[in-house]
Amino acid sequence: MKIAIVGAGLIGQAWAIVFARGGCQVAVWDGDSQALARAHELIARQVRELENQKLLNDAEAALSRIQVSDQLEQALEGAAYVQENLPERLDIKKEIFARMDGLAAPDAILASSTSSIPASAFTEALPGRQRCLVSHPVNPPYLIPVVELCGAPWTDRDVIERARKIMLDVRQKPVIVHKELEGFVLNRLQGALLREAFRLVESGAVSAEDLDVTVKDGLGLRWSFMGPFETIDLNAPDGVQDYCARYGGMFQSIAMEQTGTGPWSENLVEAIERERRGLLPKARLLERRLWRDERLMALLRHKHQADAADPDQPTAN
Repeated sequence: MKIAIVGAGLIGQAWAIVFARGGCQVAVWDGDSQALARAHELIARQVRELENQKLLNDAEAALSRIQVSDQLEQALEGAAYVQENLPERLDIKKEIFARMDGLAAPDAILASSTSSIPASAFTEALPGRQRCLVSHPVNPPYLIPVVELCGAPWTDRDVIERARKIMLDVRQKPVIVHKELEGFVLNRLQGALLREAFRLVESGAVSAEDLDVTVKDGLGLRWSFMGPFETIDLNAPDGVQDYCARYGGMFQSIAMEQTGTGPWSENLVEAIERERRGLLPKARLLERRLWRDERLMALLRHKHQADAADPDQPTAN
């Protein structure tokens, strides 16, 4: 299967790795020739690191399946699936989707990596709007496999199912979002946690450092292998209903204090910035990001092994 990647920035590079690792032929296009050249170098470096971390068997074979193209028509020719990764601007999305709809094969799926713009906003006027959807990844998708699939009201259900099957075939974890929502599901969950995290720090209840400890060495340990519903199902003797009966009142009382919708204050953001820079100087941000990716690789190896041994792990249909 041929996959076209439109946009060669960090997300486009990551998608190219996902599909090439999954055995697909990949064509990467960007309107900026220098961006294409940089992308090829960065992809090669990351693919070889994945092989070093035993997350990919043959880096050179994967790289041989990735080609860069300076012509959009050439990249789209013969592609069964197209993943767009251009800047998060509605005018750009409208323009590129109009071009792709005119150039791609009639049965090719056209997907966007947008993290906030609904598909309906940039596909309504297209003749082929029924084959368009959002495929929102978590960065980097070759290490964090969840992909949110969300169509517009006119997206063909078969298109969403085909996209889901493609994602499963390249070892991603597709989640179907049944209606358009700003931020989809993952960012709404992340936003809820961030809002309460900022509120707790602002109130003086906890430092930013200790709040991070609470998540990474508390909630995050469970959340790395089970979601919130499975968590509560296992945290009461008789499951979800028992948990809600025991603790629902407490969470309702807490929720009464969590009703604010104002923006994060500048003073609060500055205070957290100062605390973070005291823990990690700005000059070391890149070094720490690389450390993060190494930790994600190690966690992903463990999860692959655990999933293979888990008798209750769902399998693809």
